[in-house]
Amino acid sequence: MKNHITQTIMLCSASLCLLGSKTAVAQSEASEKAAVETVTIVGTRQAYQGEFTALETPQAELSISAEALRDAGAVDLVQALDLSASVARQNNFGGLWNSFAVRGFVGDENLPSNYLVNGFNAGRGFGGARDLSGIESVEVLKGPRAALFGRGEPGGTINLVTKRPTFKNAGEIKVSAGSYDTYRTDLDWTSPVSDSVAVRVVGFYEDAESFRDTIETTKEGFSPSLAWRISPQTQLTYELEYAHQEVPFDRGVVAVGLSGAKKELGVIPNSRFLGEPGDGPMKADVLGHQLEIQHDFNDDWSGLVGLNLRDTSLEGFATETDFYGSRQFLQRDGENLTRFRRFRDYDAAYHVFRAELSGDFSTGSFNHRLIVGLDADNFENDQIFLRARGSSIDASKSLESELARLRVSNQVINIFNPVYGAYPLPVPSANTDQVETQESLGFYVQDQISLTDNIDVRVGARFDDYQQELENRRVAVDSSGRVSTYAESRVSPQFGVVYKATDTLSLYTAYGENFRPLSGATDTNGLEPNKSTSTEVGIKFALNDGALEGSLAVFDVDQSNIATAILGGNPTALGAAGSQGVEFDLNGKITDTLSLWVSYAYVDAETKNAFKEPNFDIEVPAGANLINIPKNQWNIQLVQQMQLAGKELSLIGGLLHVDERNGFFGDQNFKLPSYTTARVAASYRLSESIELRAEVNNLFDEDYYTNSFADVWVQPGTPRNVRVSASFRF
Repeated sequence: MKNHITQTIMLCSASLCLLGSKTAVAQSEASEKAAVETVTIVGTRQAYQGEFTALETPQAELSISAEALRDAGAVDLVQALDLSASVARQNNFGGLWNSFAVRGFVGDENLPSNYLVNGFNAGRGFGGARDLSGIESVEVLKGPRAALFGRGEPGGTINLVTKRPTFKNAGEIKVSAGSYDTYRTDLDWTSPVSDSVAVRVVGFYEDAESFRDTIETTKEGFSPSLAWRISPQTQLTYELEYAHQEVPFDRGVVAVGLSGAKKELGVIPNSRFLGEPGDGPMKADVLGHQLEIQHDFNDDWSGLVGLNLRDTSLEGFATETDFYGSRQFLQRDGENLTRFRRFRDYDAAYHVFRAELSGDFSTGSFNHRLIVGLDADNFENDQIFLRARGSSIDASKSLESELARLRVSNQVINIFNPVYGAYPLPVPSANTDQVETQESLGFYVQDQISLTDNIDVRVGARFDDYQQELENRRVAVDSSGRVSTYAESRVSPQFGVVYKATDTLSLYTAYGENFRPLSGATDTNGLEPNKSTSTEVGIKFALNDGALEGSLAVFDVDQSNIATAILGGNPTALGAAGSQGVEFDLNGKITDTLSLWVSYAYVDAETKNAFKEPNFDIEVPAGANLINIPKNQWNIQLVQQMQLAGKELSLIGGLLHVDERNGFFGDQNFKLPSYTTARVAASYRLSESIELRAEVNNLFDEDYYTNSFADVWVQPGTPRNVRVSASFRF
């Protein structure tokens, strides 16, 4: 794949350069004319969303702008989503993907969370954690959105809006250095190459060590794009996404406790790495193409056609902590940890097409804002997975004799005095070899009807026809269990009402349904899709002449067909859960020089029936708390602008609080402790071109844990760290 990536980037870069050289003469001649016509590229409209203000939308949404991301010092999607209290961190697969829960619900915890890029489904796959170098803003679209987007996550949808070309010459180079030998360079440049064509090039390179022992990562990304104003009514936009990451697989720390005793965190330093440096890094690659054509038929009607092609891959070895049970020696002596080794070769291809028509019209005294569209997508998930795992512990033998027997086969390491590379790394053997394909075709319609000047009603529905096939290549070709399939057609409705009490206050209520295919199969059939329904009521308001915007929402989400453990030899989807809560968001300017960001969420998410947890085959009772979901979470940020020596100075302070959470779905007694971290920063503009910034994160150096998968896979948070940067704009 790497050669394919390199060739594509070279071709794209050469095309942009050739386009620039061909237009250079024309530009030079045009500059000599007395009058020069200026063409401005207007922002392309995103599919599925329509033209609605926040006060007209009967659902809770939070847009995290480029300014808010910059103030928070966010460079990756995880840091961006921390700004929304409705989003909780989930198992991040050793730092190799993004996983999050919205309103208490996560999708498949064994796959990355899906997210959108400019309205395209693009999150599924194995391209590593998403960097923000090419992202303009992040939208948290709360509640089920399947009536438009289709096949989404049950609690809400994350949409990334990318940086696109403008017809202004502008550029920025930013260099930064931070704790743990972290160095990063960012480039963002946009320019017109003719009266109708503009390009933009965004890229980054990062090399970093870590507070985690022996861990070092490198990341790079390149995102060129082109905008072509074919006519005053028609615009074409193309974007390429390339990223390469080399990240050691790091499951974090382990909670320690003898058999039957409570497992405790903090027994070993949070810096302690329990894998093997000799495994080397996991390598993750992304190559994506996104093409859109927008045409305005007139002032009222617009059409949009788009195509997204995204290939990702993940490959490498990892030595990982074994779970407490028959193979984990740590529960016997509290000192020696047994491990297993894995090799992964994952490839995923995601192809999406969409076409949409939107416009305004009237029937009698009613005004309609209509969105009609169709889309088709194909997701192929190809996984080869090898594993070398040691033998079970014989409880009848002495500690000394069993430890001696297991030391090499089970890759034993002392958690208090680790010696890496003490034994030859075992060669993994076949464990999983399968390819799963999900294909779907959807048609959607939404109409927001203005019944009066104050009341809007939104009605909509989406029809989906999808097919799912899983081929188990470890099974003989003529075996009846080699291929399993599932197909379903489904309608997802939505309904909402907005009452605009004043120009700055509206009240709304909404209902929606959602579904999401589950990966997995029975002997001959796939699993029924995960389903959810949601109701919410809320208030939206604007203060300070619109400079300060806020919302308050109360929601109730029910989820069914959650994947459960194997029953009679077959996976099942029998689980049910509910999530209720309150959200409050407020952001904008209090004064001309003081900005405020507040996000708070109370979420009560728990199971509604008893079922077996699918990863450990453990019985989970009704009323059990869902994993990694805090009841209370909030983020506050203040930015004060002032003058120092006649130059602009910004002082930034922020707090993030996360409540205690269940840290192991199969053990309701294992909790991740609550934490509050503080961050401060200052940016100083030396001139129109040069800006300096310094920031300190986790100011009070608190020990904390961000997420876990089980009591042996717990991700610790970063200690106090400092970063300084310099930006040059041109």
